[in-house]
Amino acid sequence: MSGRMSRKQLLSWLGLALIVIILDQASKQAAESLLHYQIPVPVLPSFNWFLSYNTGAAFSFLSDAGGWQRWFFTLMALAVSVGITIWLSRLPAERRWEALSLSLILGGAIGNVIDRILLGHVIDFIQVFYERWYFPTFNVADSAITVGVTILIADSLFAKHHRENDDGG
Repeated sequence: MSGRMSRKQLLSWLGLALIVIILDQASKQAAESLLHYQIPVPVLPSFNWFLSYNTGAAFSFLSDAGGWQRWFFTLMALAVSVGITIWLSRLPAERRWEALSLSLILGGAIGNVIDRILLGHVIDFIQVFYERWYFPTFNVADSAITVGVTILIADSLFAKHHRENDDGG
């Protein structure tokens, strides 16, 4: 196993996180300019653009908590972002899938933190549904976090086995 990734590699992964943040913020600005609050714009049979605001966490958890949750979730996301940045900086260079997942999670977390700090809520605008069942509205940052976590879980399940075999375990 090689040593930690180079500074250039780390900056590349942080650059990916920055791209996620930029795409997230640009898409939220477009949603705010083009959509009307809580009026669906049909795109496909089970997909709408739908501007909404989330003062809580995932699935609107604690959205009616009275306001303290804004700063709680902001501080929690900032702490997790610092932890992810440290984790990323200590990764061996060959752990590309893990670095990819952490970069996506980091970009998504910071994208939503920007909303919480500046607006007091997170802008959501992607709505998926089937008949009368609606999945909670989400955004690009949420998508990046979900994809990142999925990759991280898959990598931890499958790559660990390969690493153990490479180490003779």
